Amino acid sequence: MIGQANRGNGSESTQMSKFHLWLLGLACCVGAAGAAQALPISPGDRVKVTIPEGEEFSGIFEINLNGELELPYLKGISAVGLEPEQLQKRVAQALVQQGFFQPSFLRVSLSVVQWAPVPVFVIGSAFQPGRVVINELSDVEQTQTPVQLSGQAPLNRMLTTALRRAGGVTPTADVTAVELKRGLRRQVVDLSGAFTGVPFKDIPLIAGDQVIVSDTGSVNPLIVRPSNITPTEVEINISNLTVPAAGNSVAGIGSQARNFPYGSRLSHAVISANCAGGTMVTNARRKAILVRTERASGKTTVYERGVEDLLRSSTDNANNPYLMADDGVACYDSKMTNFQAVLSIFTQFLNPAVLIYDRSIP
Repeated sequence: MIGQANRGNGSESTQMSKFHLWLLGLACCVGAAGAAQALPISPGDRVKVTIPEGEEFSGIFEINLNGELELPYLKGISAVGLEPEQLQKRVAQALVQQGFFQPSFLRVSLSVVQWAPVPVFVIGSAFQPGRVVINELSDVEQTQTPVQLSGQAPLNRMLTTALRRAGGVTPTADVTAVELKRGLRRQVVDLSGAFTGVPFKDIPLIAGDQVIVSDTGSVNPLIVRPSNITPTEVEINISNLTVPAAGNSVAGIGSQARNFPYGSRLSHAVISANCAGGTMVTNARRKAILVRTERASGKTTVYERGVEDLLRSSTDNANNPYLMADDGVACYDSKMTNFQAVLSIFTQFLNPAVLIYDRSIP
């Protein structure tokens, strides 16, 4: 019985040990997950270091362009990519290793008091790919003394912000596999939740990060609408002048007929420009021209559509393309209207001749 009891106690002890290990592993995993959400340090960030026993090491310091924290009497401490808590531990280690403090007497507190603007690079299927700067400071913020805030969160240094600054993703972007490259590390993020409402991971960025958006080669209607990674609206140029005028404003085409929510189609521009409706005999055969120039390649594409066919087949992507920024839309009159215009011109020439002829008759 004693032996069985001992075996039982050993078994229970083993189970308890496994349980403790499981709890420890869970805590580590939770800590790692939480740490992954923290914003890493970047060049230009300002941190406040407080050391009660070492006032000469305390103060507000800015991370230099080499990514190092420079404290008095210390060699530069590499800071870029570290979270504030990690940098705090590294500062304590440097103070001990360089002989300024004994570990038992050292207390270090480090917190970020101002997050700097950071340049990042957006590559691939975005409207304006290239180098963008996020979390830019206002004129007031650039001159005022940083004030420490508890729990400060720079929401403008996130992945979605970088995509917005690059003009947003294009209709052919693969939002399910957006890649973030930081040095030698790569991470793939699914941003489809920006359109579906499903929670997704918005990653904080540091200077030099690369955001790569791959292209699927086909238009995805589900992502052609306003969101936090697409444009909110597009501005296009419209001309609908049956008789030439000095400008579109004279013809009644104002800002309301030039700015459209992202996801609007050619048919919306045609209706807003008063190219549709009216007398069926004269207006049904009108034509609409869409002129689009791709910014990346400089290639210009011209789409010609019959207004009546456009309106009656408005759900066809090929027949009724989405509007993009800086598109040009022009409406041309039908053959009936053109014939009336030509007839009017002949009438203007003939009327004076008839009057002169009539006067010459005694």
